[in-house]
Amino acid sequence: MVTRQVSAREVLEAHLRQVERVNPAVNAVVTFVPEIAHAMAARADESIARGVRLGPLHGLPALHKDLAATKDIRTTQGSPIFQDDVPTYNTLVVQRMVDAGAVTMGKTNTPEFGTGSQTYNRLFGATRNPYDTSVTCGGSSGGAAVALACGMTPIADGSDMAGSLRNPASYCNVVGLRPSIGRVPVWPVPQNHFTLGAYGAMARTVGDLALQMQVIARPDGRAALNAPEVDFTRPPERGVEGTRIAWSDSLDGLPVDERISETLAPAKQVLRDLGCQVTDREPDFSGADESFTILRAAYYRQAFGQLFRDRPDDLGDSTKWEIEQGLMLTVDDLGRAEALRSEVYDRLYGFLTEYRFLVAPVTQLPPFDVNEPWPKTVAGVKQTYYREWMRICSRVTLAGLPAIALPFGFTSEGHPTGLQIIGRQGDDVGVLHMAAALEAVTGTWKRRPPMPSEPRQVGLPARVV
Repeated sequence: MVTRQVSAREVLEAHLRQVERVNPAVNAVVTFVPEIAHAMAARADESIARGVRLGPLHGLPALHKDLAATKDIRTTQGSPIFQDDVPTYNTLVVQRMVDAGAVTMGKTNTPEFGTGSQTYNRLFGATRNPYDTSVTCGGSSGGAAVALACGMTPIADGSDMAGSLRNPASYCNVVGLRPSIGRVPVWPVPQNHFTLGAYGAMARTVGDLALQMQVIARPDGRAALNAPEVDFTRPPERGVEGTRIAWSDSLDGLPVDERISETLAPAKQVLRDLGCQVTDREPDFSGADESFTILRAAYYRQAFGQLFRDRPDDLGDSTKWEIEQGLMLTVDDLGRAEALRSEVYDRLYGFLTEYRFLVAPVTQLPPFDVNEPWPKTVAGVKQTYYREWMRICSRVTLAGLPAIALPFGFTSEGHPTGLQIIGRQGDDVGVLHMAAALEAVTGTWKRRPPMPSEPRQVGLPARVV
């Protein structure tokens, strides 16, 4: 309902001031376009004056991940190769948000091509965690998570292949949803039938996230993968009492830092207090890591192989590593990866017919030093490559299941942690309802980071296109 208590321009001004005040200390917004935002907010106000509401996001400021193409606004993908690239079109998700009345303020930082869960690149430097600027905010949608946590924007889009919506949400005390395959159509994309990558939403609360999903999650014929449209804003038909939940401490034996385990341990009792039936049960993810590694490397070979041949010195180490892995693949490797993926999915399908949800940590360790590209050990276990510590998310990706990162508690150092609520294929709405029930009784999301009193420049200044 439109009450006209505040104009879109007034809402925008408040958020623009917050970006200007806070962003220099955390480096979340890397391209800032207040002139474009002013024009869009004026359009929203003029529309209301005519009695026309643009859509569910009417007049809401928004920030877009720097991987998503934005018409007439620089889109670098975190790479010096594209530092001056200004697309002539919007990615489908961005266009849907704009059509629904969102007001674009700019772009959020991401690692090069979204590679890894530590948000830094050679163009803009590192994005810092607002709860402790000495540690990482996660990634690859790290700039979006930080902007939300700092009140720079009420909504933000993001993408997720190995945890890029879930990991930064957990590290920044916000909500991030990786939806079911095809729930949010992806266009354009190098592989139309690619199922590891997904667009999704981020917000401070489950309700705000549901509002954004209502806008971006609709079928589109240009995308090869589409899930049926669902109503993300409908209230639950019943409470969560009696819901059968499998609790996993490690998602089938992964090393998990004791600080994560200790902080999340009370969640089992919270779920039981809600009336849920909680059982300690580890799913079988045998073969998931091998399959994910092969399929991701094959994607990198196709998507970035030409850049590797033409401009190898302009690519980061992690991106080059993925492409090199892809170049070594054989047809037999690809066939084995697909067979393993099918086996993982079949086992998870059976598992989730017995349980409605699987609940596990989002991350295997708390936020680490912002100057470290990736953690070299987790719970005393050596990590041999840059995304090994992200397997607690990438295993879920492989199965194509909806998963939400929900704030739950802080470590003794004051670093946020989160629960990963994993649902059945297609049950995105059910996942949100379960998350909303937990959110209502914990209130963890209400704890906001301290706003910096002495902003300092991190990385390069944002340039306005």
